[in-house]
Amino acid sequence: MAEGGAEGGGSLHFPSSIPSSDQTVWADSSAMLEAACRDLRDGELIHGENFSLFAAMSALEIMDPKMDSGIENSGFHSIEEAIENGAAPIPLSFDRTVDVQCSIDVMDHLWACEATWHKGHSLAQTVFSCIYLLRLDRTSPHALLHSYCRIIRATCNVIISVVSDARTHEEEDHFTMAYGLPLNGEGDEKCLSMLNAVEETISRQLRASKALSSKRGLLEDIEPLQTNPDLEEGFCKALLCRLRFRKHFYHVLTCMRKPQGRGLELARKHIASCLSELVNIQKSMQFLRSNSSGSCQDDIGDRTTASGCRPVGFDGCINSRLSAPTPPRAIKILSWKKAIEYFEKLLHDLDIICSFSLDPSLEVILRFVVQFQKTQPDLVARAFLQRLLVQDGKLYGRVLIFDVISRAAALPEISNIHGVQKNELIVQLAQLLINLLKILCTNAAWQRRKLGKILQDWSIISMQLEMASQRDFGDMSNITDDENVAMKLSKHLLIWAEEQMYWIALRFLILGFELELYSPSEYCMVYWYMYIVLIKLAEIAQLKMVTVSDSTKRKGKKKRDLTKDIMRDSHITPAVMFLQCYICLSEGLTMMLAALRNEHKFLERPSAFNTEQERFIQHFELLQKAHVPPHISYFLFKESTVHARFSTLVEYNYFRDAQRIVKELKSSFSGDPDRLAELQQIEQVAERNRVALNVICQVGARDPSLKISFELSHHPCFAIAIVKRS
Repeated sequence: MAEGGAEGGGSLHFPSSIPSSDQTVWADSSAMLEAACRDLRDGELIHGENFSLFAAMSALEIMDPKMDSGIENSGFHSIEEAIENGAAPIPLSFDRTVDVQCSIDVMDHLWACEATWHKGHSLAQTVFSCIYLLRLDRTSPHALLHSYCRIIRATCNVIISVVSDARTHEEEDHFTMAYGLPLNGEGDEKCLSMLNAVEETISRQLRASKALSSKRGLLEDIEPLQTNPDLEEGFCKALLCRLRFRKHFYHVLTCMRKPQGRGLELARKHIASCLSELVNIQKSMQFLRSNSSGSCQDDIGDRTTASGCRPVGFDGCINSRLSAPTPPRAIKILSWKKAIEYFEKLLHDLDIICSFSLDPSLEVILRFVVQFQKTQPDLVARAFLQRLLVQDGKLYGRVLIFDVISRAAALPEISNIHGVQKNELIVQLAQLLINLLKILCTNAAWQRRKLGKILQDWSIISMQLEMASQRDFGDMSNITDDENVAMKLSKHLLIWAEEQMYWIALRFLILGFELELYSPSEYCMVYWYMYIVLIKLAEIAQLKMVTVSDSTKRKGKKKRDLTKDIMRDSHITPAVMFLQCYICLSEGLTMMLAALRNEHKFLERPSAFNTEQERFIQHFELLQKAHVPPHISYFLFKESTVHARFSTLVEYNYFRDAQRIVKELKSSFSGDPDRLAELQQIEQVAERNRVALNVICQVGARDPSLKISFELSHHPCFAIAIVKRS
């Protein structure tokens, strides 16, 4: 134990209340901490090989706006004081040209605030930092600003409703908190009609300005938008694209909220219109910058408006005085360009959701969700995905979860289906599947933690199904001619439940790579665990195929014919072969890393904080608690890898086998571009590791000039060995 007072130069004193044992060893870390303090600059963290913000969720990042943002005092103590001091004038200027420019600036800043809110910041300090929204009645004389604020507020309501229903708001503490803000106002349901009226007026003004510029004369007596004829067309176009974007975006949200996916096709049309208007909004920047009447900066990078001017009518901290729970944070609003990028990505993500075929096949759904998550969608898009998948306890709000399970598990036909659905185990399975679909729609960090916890529930129900007998389904004995229906049902459900359990375990391990939780020195144990899980998945998939074949062909078949059918149909399916590709990569990387460690002492760096066994427990504790797979331990990992040698790897090259399987599989997935892309990644990883393995064996792993490292450059989970001479 290191002891010392304040005079001792900052050495650490550990209180005697810390429990200790005969095996406890205390080390003085003062020198290490002092050295770290000297080397660290502002904003930096100590990043050890086994430490990251994802792994240490309690870590505090100083000056992070969501964790330690500091306090910024507002100059106004109330909205009334702000209005009296001219912070939110109506009209925005007595010069009509300036008024239009200021209105566009307000629209742009509100847009940036909305994107910042979607990113998880407080509604009170983003969208509702707009004083015009807090006193919407004051904007009534200003039709343009009034209609825009109305639809902004209505849009916020829709998004809050969707995110709250999906419960993804748990990821961001402040997303749905209203702090008593005026979110619901009388007349908001008419926001579209108000916006349409303003849009029609500006459209007529645009047509009139075009007629005037072409010297054809005015077709009708239209009052111009502002006083400068040379700027009329540019301002009209800048306003119209913003108003039309808001209109189409609101339609996208309302269409996607329609039950059972009925509005998805129409939503895609509005998404296309939104993306088209985004292009026009970006084009308007040059005009607004060149004709801005205010003082603007040359660099627009951090500005929240297209013109680069500071908008009127905003106070980011005024709500902290009006509502006690509002945090006194000094947050940074996204720039106008970042807001453009955010909405563009959001619309593309929503379009992917809308284009989904609503297939009731669970395998298709899981693949779609995993593939969608690779695009790193934000909170709002994931909320819409979850709401689409699960509505009123049904898939897409129309397919019973039992039907999804029946199809996925290939359950035998049962005469009294309602009696089966009420069985306690099947009810639990249905709820577990709903929870799984919801979890898969959360962000990567939340998803991994929740998957690790739900894995124990799947493990328990698998054990219950394994112990199930005909007595457990006794109420079904009189509803079918087949006296073994209960045993068949439990067998099919058990195989399916175990398949989902190991799929969850694999997803848990893969997410560790996405979250950068593993250091290169831990790759060996991770790939070893992945290999064990993949082997079980492949075994279950093969068993499932044989079981289904047995059930469908047993009826009316002689025993000799039945055996022939099963033998003929039990060939390895493309799905199992696909798993075998990953099995070869996992085993190959495990043995390569183990051989490097055994023969070259590669990445064998003792940690001052924990042992390899402790890191094994840290990474796989949730899997171990769920006994997935059973009887797996750190000592089994060491026993499996301690004898790995390069001479053995040369004789049996796992990477060459992976390449061979890929070539056989390409024709099977010719119509699946996602699978083909994944096969190409596997092939690249296998090829590069095969070459690296040959180089190491030829040169000799003990050669001190040989430098070996591993990169995740060709596949997000499977590393390639980089071999260089120093």
